[in-house]
Amino acid sequence: MAGGSGDGGSGHRRTPTLPDPLPIPVVDNHTHLDISRDGEGPVDVADALARAASVGVDRIVQIGCDLPGARFTVDVVDRYATVLGGVALHPNEAPRLAEAGTLDAAYAEIESLAGHPRVRVVGETGLDYFRTGPDGVAAQQDSFRWHIALAKRLGKALQIHDRDAHEDVLRILEEEGAPERTVLHCFSGGVEMARECVERGYFLSFSGVVTFKNAHALRSALSVVPLDRVLVETDAPYLTPAPWRGAANSPALVPLTVRAMAATLGVAVPTLCTALSDNAGRLYGPW
Repeated sequence: MAGGSGDGGSGHRRTPTLPDPLPIPVVDNHTHLDISRDGEGPVDVADALARAASVGVDRIVQIGCDLPGARFTVDVVDRYATVLGGVALHPNEAPRLAEAGTLDAAYAEIESLAGHPRVRVVGETGLDYFRTGPDGVAAQQDSFRWHIALAKRLGKALQIHDRDAHEDVLRILEEEGAPERTVLHCFSGGVEMARECVERGYFLSFSGVVTFKNAHALRSALSVVPLDRVLVETDAPYLTPAPWRGAANSPALVPLTVRAMAATLGVAVPTLCTALSDNAGRLYGPW
């Protein structure tokens, strides 16, 4: 969850039209069906999944990053065969819960929900130094370490939120020992960070930000990622790809990002689609 960062743009409020379907189905690696924007009311999950499937996004990973979202995620993965889940406490949640004295209870519930067989991800966890000030850093880092240990203990993939915290994210992963399957969600680093993550065996997931006109550095980072380490996501309802920047995002808009990624990587769209689908299968297993 990016919290809407970088998603101002031209301020569209129209409902985006469906893009041309992809030739080979892919996975939206990270979305939030529990979150709506701008007072639009709850997301119609069945409709969102049907619209996505109609354009070649036939599976999604639903991420719940607070306790209500985690409970929602477990309910949704039980009801929809095309949805797998991830649960965690977002890094901005950890300081708040620590201050309230409820962090240990929240950890216990997340661990219980993460044990569900269709919850294949611990995440999103990580660090966010943009929205949480210096007083919250220790709680965030402790929470990140706890989630890393949980992912390893349960044998789940780890999805990481990293905002303005690249060095500490990489340092803590090295200190704790990253899980075998680790994903940098909504990757925002540069070329050198991308190369280091690939060298460490991490997967890098790219959002609609790669379609933004000013995202030259991000496209440069994407260009050095091998096909066997790349993923695509919406982070819906945030980070809506061009030309709909400013509207609420949804899994149905993934094709716009995939086509921009294929152009950056210099590969055919079907080639990238195959890689994206295969990588998700390696990470999360069968739907």
